[in-house]
This record gives sequence, structure tokens and C-alpha cells, in this order.
Amino acid sequence: MNPTPQRWTSADAFFEFSLLGLLGSGYLAVLGSGYLDTPAAVATATGLLLRALYVLGWLQFDHSENTVTWYTLAYVAFYPLDYLYVSRDFLTATVHLVFFLAVVKILTARTERDFFYVKVIAFLELLAASVLSSSANYFLFLALFLFFGVGTFAASEMRRSAARTDSVVRAGQRRLNLRLLGLTVFTVCGILTLTGSLFFLLPRTARAAFQRLVPQRYHVPGFSNEVTLGQIGELKMRNTAVMHARILTGNEMAPQGLKWRGAALTQFDGKRWFNENNSTQVLRVEGGVLRLSSLEDTLRRARRISYEVAMQESTSDALFLAGSPETIQIGVPVVIRTPANTFRLFGPADQLRYRVYALLEVDGDPRFTGGLLSPEDRMGNLRLPQLDARIAALAKRVSADLETEEEKARAIEVYLRKTYPYTTELPQVEVPDPVADFLFHRKKGHCEYFASSLAVMLRSIGIPARVTTGFQSGVFNPLSGWYLIRASDAHSWVEVWLKGKGWTTFDPTPPDPNPGAHTLSMRLQLYADALQVFWQDWVLSYDIERQLNLAAKVEQSSRSFQLRWFETAVGDWVKRLKGSADNARQYAWQAVLAIVLITVMIVFGPSLWRYAKTAFRVQRVRRGQVSASDATLLYQRMLDLLHQRGIEKPAWITPSEFAGTMKDPQAAALVGRFTVTYNALRFGHQHTAAPQLVALLDEIEKQLLTRKV
Repeated sequence: MNPTPQRWTSADAFFEFSLLGLLGSGYLAVLGSGYLDTPAAVATATGLLLRALYVLGWLQFDHSENTVTWYTLAYVAFYPLDYLYVSRDFLTATVHLVFFLAVVKILTARTERDFFYVKVIAFLELLAASVLSSSANYFLFLALFLFFGVGTFAASEMRRSAARTDSVVRAGQRRLNLRLLGLTVFTVCGILTLTGSLFFLLPRTARAAFQRLVPQRYHVPGFSNEVTLGQIGELKMRNTAVMHARILTGNEMAPQGLKWRGAALTQFDGKRWFNENNSTQVLRVEGGVLRLSSLEDTLRRARRISYEVAMQESTSDALFLAGSPETIQIGVPVVIRTPANTFRLFGPADQLRYRVYALLEVDGDPRFTGGLLSPEDRMGNLRLPQLDARIAALAKRVSADLETEEEKARAIEVYLRKTYPYTTELPQVEVPDPVADFLFHRKKGHCEYFASSLAVMLRSIGIPARVTTGFQSGVFNPLSGWYLIRASDAHSWVEVWLKGKGWTTFDPTPPDPNPGAHTLSMRLQLYADALQVFWQDWVLSYDIERQLNLAAKVEQSSRSFQLRWFETAVGDWVKRLKGSADNARQYAWQAVLAIVLITVMIVFGPSLWRYAKTAFRVQRVRRGQVSASDATLLYQRMLDLLHQRGIEKPAWITPSEFAGTMKDPQAAALVGRFTVTYNALRFGHQHTAAPQLVALLDEIEKQLLTRKV
């Protein structure tokens, strides 16, 4: 672009940056939903960056309106092809169209009509994010959008008033941008404060209907009726939150190594575990509660636990349960129970929550009441494909001289755990027999290979066994009181049939030698997770029941308020100070680095900011976008250049008198011409003098500062 010289005010600069931020916040909101594909994300980010460089005056480019029109028409013609053959989804194709228009308009916006279209596109981006996103980061981008929206509206009104011929606008006001920024911050804070109370007074009675249009969910493999060796390992490489769990039994923590059982698989073909028996039982949920059979003797010999699970949106229909459930409180009409006593839904559910009262395994299955495994089930849990003969030989050698099946199973479990190291690295090439490759060649792996090896070795010596998949433990977040269970917590273990005990859990996987430490990054993740839990509880799932619970807590807190609050508060602050001291010792070098950086910013920050501000405004002037106050800026820049050579302008003489005091004739002539041009721009409002003033400034810097004046 080669714009003609025009009057460029502080309101214009504030408007440009606010509009760019408005569009950028809408873009980030959609990007944070995870729904925007890579080409659209990169193209939009490139367009925003180019526009920012143009606004800063660091980049100039030209375009033809006809070219833009033809590009737009071409994409509109491409839109049906995108819907039918590329995206194959109406919402995805529409999002692509919106972001194409965003890139085109942000790069070509010149007129007020173009700026209006940019505002509309930014609003459409935010609207799309509200449909696509269920994450707490949407609130952050919404606040950012509100901030830039208020700033854009304020600057737009100022520009509209300045454009009217019947109005008088004062130019050159000091710190106008800071005043607009303060007004924007104050207005946004007021809006958030006023709407915050209404937010908790008005419950949401239903989830957003538009989310039905979103087909994508986070895919959780390995918890259906089939899992290929390696799938759980690929899942463990991700750090995405899959579900949250909260222990409700008193104030207890979760037992060490608590396993969240999702699927039990009996058939093995050498590379994958699966279930052939599809005979399931449909259980009806009455009054929101699914009651499962339990016996009094199991209550006496098993530990009882109650917990709540909040699932993220995913493609899995499995219910992840710890222990043997007695009752399940869940908001679905029916639940499916498989022959392996796992539980599933008829399809994935959005933001599923359920509470469970269960029995934890102490020494065998707490549901077991005696009896033998049926011949059909025994045969199904002993069947093996054609495998390497060394596997059975190894199982016999490890379990030799042992009598009971439990002793043999424990011996093989301990052998695998102590002999083979744990690693999350996946095999580089596919092998015909993954179990034999793990036992005799690679000799390291993750939980899938340990569990599969134990199950296969036990079957080879006649002990029924099956592989179970799910999650293990999780990370307790003290900020939210929930356990964060991520994809990296995916786990596989083995259930072995033992006489007199039923299906009993065995886990041959050794502990990870490199567990995640409580680093600063992990702490930040916990803060982000706590925000996500709050978003799920008080935004997406906020209904009349939660509203009543909130009111009850507020009333209870008001009744328990006593004069001892000061003592309690002081005690809490003492504990926090002690905790802060411990953290300070742990992160001493980070604190020192932060202090150094803050000191540097305090000392040199103002000078750097003034220099950057001056350079930015000089670039504006070079482009012809000037105001009368820019003349003062350039004159001060000239004085700074002369100051470098020891020439100072006394405060009591005028610029013209100062030019006459110069001893060097060439310096006096240049400074004199600069002063005349400065007066024409500063007091005569002759904006065409700006390029001359910049040229004279460059000449002064080039000719006078290269020699002694």
C-alpha cells in the first residue's frame, strides 16, 4: 500500500491495534478449541502478523480491489467442494470460509465499511468458538475479546466524530492512548463485575444446543472391544486430560495404585486383544441410580469406597470404575454390562458425570461367592494363537517347583517386573510376534507388553488370564480437590482366575524410572486444571441444583462466622508464609533471575519504551500519517542528536533564536530550515511538511554528526 498523506491521530493508532486485537482474540478462541486445522490456523496467523507489521509501519504492500474480488469469488465457488469432498462437514467448511474472509479483510481493510466487516467477522469467530469450545480458555479469550471490543468501540466513536465537518476536535492531547486504555480497562472491569453476580443467579438449564453440530471429540483408543498392541503406548505419549475423579469417602486420599477399569479383553490373535462374546446385559437406571447385587459377607471382608468421576468429551463409551461397583448414580436411562463385568453406555456422552459406591479388592474378587469358572469361559481365557515356543518354555522354567496357580502367577509377575525395564518408546518396526520380540529381543517396553506377556505365559501353562485396560492413579490437584487423570495415565494389567478367589488383579509392569516431577511446569498445569474444573462445574454444568448448593454454602458460612476469624486468619497466613519460604528455597535461582529481570526493566525500561515509542511515531510520519504533535517529537529528536555533540538549547530562547546561535554556518542553515518546517507543521498544520521535516532530520544526523560541530 502507498497511502496518501493523511492525518494520523492517536485515536487512529489505538483503533487499528484494538481492531487487530479484536480479530486476534476471536481467532485464538477458535484455535483454543482444538477444532481449527493447521492450514487455516497458519493462514490466519500469517494474515494477522502481516497486518500488524503494516500498522507498525514496518511493511508496505499494495493490492488491487479486482484481484481481491476474484479471490473471494473463487473461494465462494470452492466452498461447496470443501463441504462435499475436503472437510465433509458443514460446520468445518463454514469455519474455513469465515477465516478466509478474516484473512482477506484484515489485509485489505481501508474504508470504514471494511472495518465494519472486520468487526462482524471477529464476532463470528467468537460465536464459532462458543459452539466448538468446552474448555476454560474460552473465558480468557472472551474477556480479551471484550477488552478489545470496548477499545475498538471507543476509538471508532472518536474517529467518527473527527470525520464530521461540523465538529471541532482537539488534536495533540498528551497521553491520549493511555487515557483510552484506562477507559477500556475500567469499562471492562465494570462489565465483568456487574455480570458476575447475574452469572451465578441465572442457572443454565441445558447445554448449548449448537454443540450437537460438533462431531469431533477426543479419541481414547483401547477401551472398546478391541485393542492392538501399541495403542495404549501411543495414548501414553499424550498429556491430555481424560477425566477427573474425586474421593467422597470422608477426607480420604485415593489408595496407592488405584486402577480405573475400563475394558477386559479375553481373545488374543498374536497382535491384538479383543472380545468375541457380544452377549451383554442391559441394566435399567431407575431414578438416576443403578443398583447392582451385593452380599453382606462381601461388605464385611472388603474395603468400601465412594467417588465421583467427571469424564471429558471423548469417543469412548466405557465407564471407568475403581473396584467392584454396588451402586452407580448416573444420568442415563440404561447401562450395558459385559460378561467381564465392565460397564458401557449405548454411545459417548457429553461431559458425563457419575458417582459410585464400590468394594475394593483385598485378596481376590470381593464379589466372589465360590464356585468354578464355567468350561466355556475357561476355554475362552486359555485360547492362544500359534506363538513362539520359547514363551511357554520360559513360563514353565520360571514357575517350576511351584504347586498352586497363585504361586506360579506371582512368580511370573515378579520375574517380568524385575527382569525387563520400563520404557515408553514404541518399537520402530512391526514384528510378526510382538510378545516374543518383547521377551527375547527388545527386552523393554510399556505396560501393554508386560500385561500381554503375563497373560500369554499364564495361558501357556493352563492358568486362565485376561488383559484389562484403563487408567492408574492420576495426579491429585490440591487446588480443586480432584484427581487429574490424563491420557499418559493409561495402563494395562492382568486379571487371573484363582480357585477360591475368582478374578484377581496382577500387575507385572515395573514403575516408571522417570516419573513426572513436581516442576514449575507441573504446578502451572495444576492451576490450569483447577480453572478447567471450575469452568466445568460452574459454567457448563451450572444448573438449579448447583445454584441451591451454592446458596446453602453461603448461608452456612455466614452462620459459622465468629469473632475468632482473626485468629484463624492469622494462623492461615502463618502456614502460607511457611509454605512460601519452602517454595522460595526450592526455587531460589528462579527468584534471583526474576529479581534481576525486574531490576533491569525498572532501570532501563522507561528509556527503552521512550525510544521504541519515538521510533514508532517517526515511522508513522515517514508514511505520511502525522499530527501536529509529531512536529514536537521530531524537534526533540533533533535536540537529542545535537546533545550527542555537546550542543544544548537553553530553555529561555525560541527555536529561531537557537538556530541563530549556531557557530557552524552549515549547522545553522540546516537547523534554521528545520525550524521553519517545524513551525509550518506544528502551528500551521501543514501536514505536507512532514516528509521535509523527516528528510531534514536525516540530513542533520548524516552530515553534522559525522564531524565535530
